[in-house]
Amino acid sequence: MLLDTQPVLPPGQHEIASFPLFGLIPLANRFPAETEKVSLRVIYADQPAIELGPMLSTLDRTEQTCDFHCVTTWSHRKLCWGGIRFADFYRAIVLPLCDQKAPATFVVLRAQDGARTSLPLADLLAPEVLLADRLFGEPLSIEHGAPLRLVAPAHYGYKSIKHLNRIDFRRDGANYRPFGFRFMEHPRARVALEERGQWLPGWLLRYAYWPLIGPTVRRFEHAMRQRR
Repeated sequence: MLLDTQPVLPPGQHEIASFPLFGLIPLANRFPAETEKVSLRVIYADQPAIELGPMLSTLDRTEQTCDFHCVTTWSHRKLCWGGIRFADFYRAIVLPLCDQKAPATFVVLRAQDGARTSLPLADLLAPEVLLADRLFGEPLSIEHGAPLRLVAPAHYGYKSIKHLNRIDFRRDGANYRPFGFRFMEHPRARVALEERGQWLPGWLLRYAYWPLIGPTVRRFEHAMRQRR
């Protein structure tokens, strides 16, 4: 399935040839403890956590090619991901195991390295959102989210969290606190609408983010060299 690879890039984006290891600087020296076996804990409302990682193998797999758009204005095009549709996982595995007296509308996604992000459940149920474990036919590397990550092509890259190991389904987002500064995380972060952050217009944030690209790439490259 080919998605989100239009000839014209979204507003404020520029294409780069590489797909760098990238993220918030506090995460540069944090690495996942497990890079091969998928462990995925799910919490639905106030119910006890359930380990659902092994059940992913029971679902149909899919592949899709799509572009990746970082909030700092760079884009890397035509990435081929493999994995499970989030919607299939939710409907076939999560719903039958969870008491839905208080339906969830808001989802917090957490990673092994301590990162977290969120999206409305309705956005995660879009057909192009994946729980991905492969990139170009190969298992994910540490750089790109091993062993499991989210891929949400319609949203800026910070929503496609790497090293995913826990999903919290909540009634609403009233008590959610972003991992970074609040102004840097939009509740939806839709690329087409340039929702780069909160309170400030997306076009203005381009100028704040663009100078961060080079230093951030170098910081993560240095951290990866040290780890190796």
